[in-house]
Amino acid sequence: MKTKSEKVKSPFTPAEHNRIDAAMAAIEHDTSADLCVVVTRASDRYALYPVVWAAIGAIVLGALISLLRPEIASRTVIEIQLWFLIAMTLLLDWLPLRLRLVPKRVKHAHAWQLAHREFNAHAMANPEQQHRILLFVSLGERYVEIVADHETHALAPAGAWNKIVDEFLITVKSGRVADGVLDAVAACGSILKTHHPALNAS
Repeated sequence: MKTKSEKVKSPFTPAEHNRIDAAMAAIEHDTSADLCVVVTRASDRYALYPVVWAAIGAIVLGALISLLRPEIASRTVIEIQLWFLIAMTLLLDWLPLRLRLVPKRVKHAHAWQLAHREFNAHAMANPEQQHRILLFVSLGERYVEIVADHETHALAPAGAWNKIVDEFLITVKSGRVADGVLDAVAACGSILKTHHPALNAS
């Protein structure tokens, strides 16, 4: 069975898409397993975090105004709080700020869940295929995971998956996300070609 075509959800340039497509096509004919790539901006909207933090700020602001300027009418204080709540909610809804509000463990938990949902979705879409690898990258959470079926995971050399992830993160830190994906695809493809060669391979 051929390798599945690459699926990327993040905004790579057309040239970067073409490079990744070419890398996937090169692997496609050399393995009987399924290799998929999912890259997303963020694994969740975390929509409640801007509202919660803006509400906390509004409460604190109201308390400070009442403490420092007790002569200001309660109605005016409430109006100030409402405007502050609206303005801060809109400001904190900007994705980079929104992600900073979310604890790291929460972000990684959401990314982990999305990675495994994607893996299961690909498995359900092609149940006849027993061997598969999913390279999952969530840019906002700075989270990378390689999900593989049990047999493929066990066949890889000790530490192989962690090494691919570590090298990917090093490349991404230098701002070369597409290059990191390409290197990881090549490394995953090498494992698949070694342990699950194409059925028609000589």
